[in-house]
Amino acid sequence: MIRSKSLAVTAVLGLVVVASASGCSSNSSGSGTSVSPSANAVPLSPEVQAKLQKVIDDVRVRFKASGLQVGVWTGNGQWVGTSGVAKAGITQTITPADHSRVGSITKTMTGTVVLQLIDEVKLSFDDVIDKYVPGMPNGSIATIKNLIEMQSGIPTYTADTAVVNKYSAAPTTAFTPQELVNSVKKSPPMFAPGARFFYSNTNFVLLGMVIEKVTGKSVSDNFSERLFKPLGMNATSAPGTSTSLPDPYLSGITEQADPLGKIKNATNWNPSFAFTAGEVISTLDDLHKWGVALGTGAGILKDETQKMRLDSVQTTVPPNTSQRSYGMGIVNTAGWFGHTGEIPGYNTVLNYKPNTHTTIVVMVNSDLTQGTGPNQLAPAVIGFDGLAGFMTPGGTASSSPSLSYEFLSEP
Repeated sequence: MIRSKSLAVTAVLGLVVVASASGCSSNSSGSGTSVSPSANAVPLSPEVQAKLQKVIDDVRVRFKASGLQVGVWTGNGQWVGTSGVAKAGITQTITPADHSRVGSITKTMTGTVVLQLIDEVKLSFDDVIDKYVPGMPNGSIATIKNLIEMQSGIPTYTADTAVVNKYSAAPTTAFTPQELVNSVKKSPPMFAPGARFFYSNTNFVLLGMVIEKVTGKSVSDNFSERLFKPLGMNATSAPGTSTSLPDPYLSGITEQADPLGKIKNATNWNPSFAFTAGEVISTLDDLHKWGVALGTGAGILKDETQKMRLDSVQTTVPPNTSQRSYGMGIVNTAGWFGHTGEIPGYNTVLNYKPNTHTTIVVMVNSDLTQGTGPNQLAPAVIGFDGLAGFMTPGGTASSSPSLSYEFLSEP
């Protein structure tokens, strides 16, 4: 999340396989394992099973990740696969119960609670941020709607040198949300609210502060009571300043923080640097539940609110496009609704496709990337790119939504 370079997605897994959208696998192959939790799952052919496993094996090797786990759930079956190990240097099998940091997937949860509060008439889209957190750039005119759609013009604190240097020098340091947003108070607005899109983590930290002020409860309690408990996401939490992960967990490696370029164990770095922009811990199984809820609204939002959310993606607001666009804490990538998530040591993708009721989750215990600038590649999004191609009728890895992630990067 502190990386200033953008994550871009391009189709690079040259796997040309025609596969059914409704299939799932149940056997193991490659260097990892594949399991079918459902007895009535429809298996893919052994050839396709092997190639699905090859996608995640190739991603793990290519990005030098310790391990990688994925889940693919369709209306007719499911496939869960792993590759590598849960902790670098230790032979410990990855399981769907392993906890991991999910980074900016947290934003989908923050956005959901904001929408709930609006439905409860405790908050309004038209409220300006000054009403709750005074003194921000554009604070007297930037609204809650501008924040949740990333159109506020408020700079991102993850580009502030002082904050980034403090975190890089001592990544176990605890930050308060107020400290994070204070770092941009003296910065000029980037543009007038609503004029364009800019992915700013400050927007969602501010929304977290609004949630706490409006409800009188912590973000952790709000997420638990409003999202996790109702959906049975019993392994998911918003840890605040706690640096530990529940057992079992994936250990994350990164080259971020001082000294740059040296691989480090980021497992116990303080997630308070991300707050409601990226602090949540979850598991593969729980993210499956969240993906379905996020894509359908079931158990979390009124039908009309869910429709408004999916319709909120901004295809005409630059740099959004008809194929890749941001809405109210949710991304639409060629019909897949979800979000990417990166925090030092971890890289995650969650997407749900409404017309096929398909969920894909990719979790990697590494944020090591390849390339630079707009050609930078991240392991989880490349894994998703390959898997999504298989889950498209008549599709291939190269026909999956391999579009630019530059404007959706984890700053």
